[in-house]
Amino acid sequence: MVRPTRRHELGAAERRARMVGWRSGDVLRATALVTSYLLALALVWVARDIVLTAFLGVLFGLAVGAGADRLARLRIPRGIGAPLVVFGFLGALFGIGAAIAPTVREQSVELRTRVPEAVDRIEAWVNARPGVAGLFLGGHEVAARPPAARPPAASLPTAAGRRVAPAPAAPTVDPPSTLRERVTEQLSGAARYLFPFLSSTVTVAAGLFLILVLAIYVGADPALYHAGLMHLFPHGARDRAGVVLTRVATVLRRWLVTQLIAMLTIGVVSTVTLLLLGVKAAVALGVIAGLLEFVPTVGPILSAVPAIAMGFLDSPQKALTVGLAYLVIQQLEGHVLIPMLMKEGMDLPPALTIVTQGVMALLFGFLGLMVAVPLLAVVIVPIKLLYVEGVVGDAAPDVEASDSPSLGPVLDPAAALPTAGAGAPGERSSATTGSTAGTLS
Repeated sequence: MVRPTRRHELGAAERRARMVGWRSGDVLRATALVTSYLLALALVWVARDIVLTAFLGVLFGLAVGAGADRLARLRIPRGIGAPLVVFGFLGALFGIGAAIAPTVREQSVELRTRVPEAVDRIEAWVNARPGVAGLFLGGHEVAARPPAARPPAASLPTAAGRRVAPAPAAPTVDPPSTLRERVTEQLSGAARYLFPFLSSTVTVAAGLFLILVLAIYVGADPALYHAGLMHLFPHGARDRAGVVLTRVATVLRRWLVTQLIAMLTIGVVSTVTLLLLGVKAAVALGVIAGLLEFVPTVGPILSAVPAIAMGFLDSPQKALTVGLAYLVIQQLEGHVLIPMLMKEGMDLPPALTIVTQGVMALLFGFLGLMVAVPLLAVVIVPIKLLYVEGVVGDAAPDVEASDSPSLGPVLDPAAALPTAGAGAPGERSSATTGSTAGTLS
């Protein structure tokens, strides 16, 4: 005979079933998830140089895809067009380099010999002018004052009446006596920290090869990688994910092409300006200005330092003129050239950009400094689209999706995506990946 279940026993069972708590399976799943995340972060940290280099390869692949789009209009397959774009770009660089290589090589030697001389002249000029500048830059108020000599310590008596000789003083290391030595020491330490990869030629060659290969593969078949990313999202979220990926790809492509155009423009303008001012090694300084333009905010400041030092070889007035010329060039770039090319494609707060560059340089060196701005854009764009627009409800500035003559065609991401209820789940997935692939190519 089966004993009937009492009401209070049934209620207790229901309450136990409804209790919110961690079961053994939940604990195991959470532990496995946290462990997987930690292992993934550790792996990324160990392979951080490869990860950042791969990101550069994908970034260049987006620009290569824009060139492959143009060639596809001429009935050239993307598998052929992408390598043509890459090797054509390398050929152009080689041709320009071969044309200016003798001048740059000669002027680079002059820079290595004359910049230390310029630093010595700056120190002599500062030492001749006492004041605040001398205190900060090592003027004669600081340099001329020898360190105070400590009087010899007398032997100390003990309770037993014996005298104990004092412990020998620790040897003191005199700091570098000249500004040149201090600058050389600081630069050598910064170079060892920021450019550890330059210590091995094989590492540099492998990194460049990885960037080129990734750029060709991403530019030749972006639909393959786009489809793989879309499969990571549930069917209901793929529409929104496609919009976010499209905006991120558009912003990164525009930023990269804008930086390349700005590098060429700043290099030419800086060279012409320095030639007009009669600064020595103008071509080499212009090449430095163009290369460092790839690093926003920080690069232009670094490129101005050797130019001002070379101007100081002639006179302090010329050094001031060179500094003002660089300031005017950067102001024209920031307020005329970049807005015209980007068309408000990426609006990043300057303070946040500088902080991000500092953190990335501290963690990953110069490689982190190079990718700081595009990585910040990768974070900012989803935040604007998913949180500011989707959660808060405010209208975030959209990335302009119209055609740009300098960047190639960019499709409208909203038009490239199907509606949420169109077709079966499998059909919707294939339509989404196929239709948005053109925006990443």
